[in-house]
Amino acid sequence: MISVKEKIAYGLGDTASNIIFQTVMTFLMLYYTDVVGLDAAVVGTMFLAVRIFDAVTDPLMGSIADRTQTRWGHYRPYLLWLALPFAIISVLAFTTPDLEGNAKIIYCFTTYSLLMIAYTAINIPYCALGGVLTADAKERVTVQSYRFVFGMLGGLIVAACTMPLVEFFGQGDDAKGYQLAMTAMSILGFILFILCFAGTKERIEQPKDQSLAFFASLKHLWQNDQWRILCLVALFLLSGQVLKFTLAVYYVKYYLGDETLMTPFITAGVFASMVGCAVAQPLAQRVCKIKAYISLQVIAATICALAYFIKPDQIVLAFAAFILWKFFLDMATPLLWAKMADTIDYGHEKTGVRITGLVYSGVIFFIKMGVALGGAFAGWLMAFYDYQPNIEQTQATKDGILLSFTILPALGSYLAAAVMAKYTLNEQKLEHIQSKLKLSAS
Repeated sequence: MISVKEKIAYGLGDTASNIIFQTVMTFLMLYYTDVVGLDAAVVGTMFLAVRIFDAVTDPLMGSIADRTQTRWGHYRPYLLWLALPFAIISVLAFTTPDLEGNAKIIYCFTTYSLLMIAYTAINIPYCALGGVLTADAKERVTVQSYRFVFGMLGGLIVAACTMPLVEFFGQGDDAKGYQLAMTAMSILGFILFILCFAGTKERIEQPKDQSLAFFASLKHLWQNDQWRILCLVALFLLSGQVLKFTLAVYYVKYYLGDETLMTPFITAGVFASMVGCAVAQPLAQRVCKIKAYISLQVIAATICALAYFIKPDQIVLAFAAFILWKFFLDMATPLLWAKMADTIDYGHEKTGVRITGLVYSGVIFFIKMGVALGGAFAGWLMAFYDYQPNIEQTQATKDGILLSFTILPALGSYLAAAVMAKYTLNEQKLEHIQSKLKLSAS
């Protein structure tokens, strides 16, 4: 059994990660369009280009982490080594340059690229760390539940504090406000990464004689059919989720028509996510993780689609729909990440090779592809519907924001549920696999 203290320490790493990830998902597009002054279509294209490049580096980082040998383990040292560079780059990405035209675009492209590379370099080892804390299937769900509750705490900090901090530090100068707000949050993230490093321990070792050549490892990875299913689930899920979350601030500001509701709207959703993640562990103790995941995605997608019929003056109903969507969607999140650890055991038994970092980085590759597509679609759709910043939008633009915030994201969860129906690693099968691995190791 892992102590509660260690589970909390591991969770703090995701608090730190989400301070950046949720800021990027929720506010970066708004910052680029309404503060820096970039065209929405340019932002969408930049999101796609940078995130595709960043996603390609994920398997490489996973392989590097698997081959890292230190007295602290394979994955923990990256939390120590990269916490400070990650914090500095985060501030640079939210610094508005005194530049014009293409020079401004180049600066944003460069700093955003560096931010995503730094996020990859620290987050891939962090995710892989969760796969070597314990071999117990139920404990894995508990670990991931702690992780995502604390991860959502990072999102709650972002949702509740970003705009107030921008206003407090900026005093009417949003460019200065965003820079100083991100400085404060980056300092907090740095401290939390160090606490995560200090409070965790790697327990599951790789087979000592296995070959970890990069391309050979990729071949072994591709033989893992259950891993491939999770990759498709992640791609569909994140495409829809990021599209909806990116457009949430636009939905509140321009469709509901009340900019002051942005912070409570996002905060309420993140709080619902925390509660959902906390419920995941007792849920997994009582029902099949696979059936639970499919059901939760269908429920979340249906709520998301029905929100299309909410009128601008139905503020309470709009809040309720967003809260329920986040609650059911993120109740499924720890279940998905626990399944990633299960596919490591499955791949180990099938190929004789244990590639923890590469398995996680491979799924995260598809997560980031989903993030890239969701962010790009958000920018392109806003441009298609003729969005213009900081003015009263046309009815056609408002209708486009509504459609893109409700119906289109729902498709992602429906597709994720359909693909997950092909997943076969239930608890009984996993116990059989782990028994075989123990026999072969003895």
